[in-house]
Amino acid sequence: MARRIRISTGDVAVEAALRDTETAGAIWEALPLTARVNTWGDEIYFNIPVSLYEDDDSRSVVAVGDLAFWPPGSAFCIFFGRTPASQGDEPTAASPVNVFGAVEGDAAALRSVTDGDEIQVTRVED
Repeated sequence: MARRIRISTGDVAVEAALRDTETAGAIWEALPLTARVNTWGDEIYFNIPVSLYEDDDSRSVVAVGDLAFWPPGSAFCIFFGRTPASQGDEPTAASPVNVFGAVEGDAAALRSVTDGDEIQVTRVED
C-alpha cells in the first residue's frame, strides 16, 4: 500500500501519495515536519532535515501537483503551477529535483499560501 502524507497550512490541507523511491523513504522517515514556507511563483518550498543527491531520473520540468526534493537546498517542494523558470504551462524547478510523490486532488488550493506561513507535513495512518 502506498504511503500517504497530509500537508496542512492555515485553512488549507491536501493529501499526497508517495512513490516507492529512496527520496520518498528518507522524507517519510523524517516526518512529522513543521517549517516556514517560501513561495516561488506557483511553487511552495521549505527546508527539511534530509540530505540526498540527485536521483538518476531527476528533472527540472515537473507536473502540477508533484512533490519533489531539491538537493542543493535540502528543500521539500510542492508544484501547483508555473514558476519563474517555466517556459510553457508546466511547472519548472530552479534546477533538477527528485520527484517523490503527488498531491491527490486539486493542488491549486495551495495558491492561498504565502511566504512565512507555517506548514506541517504528517503521515496519514490508515
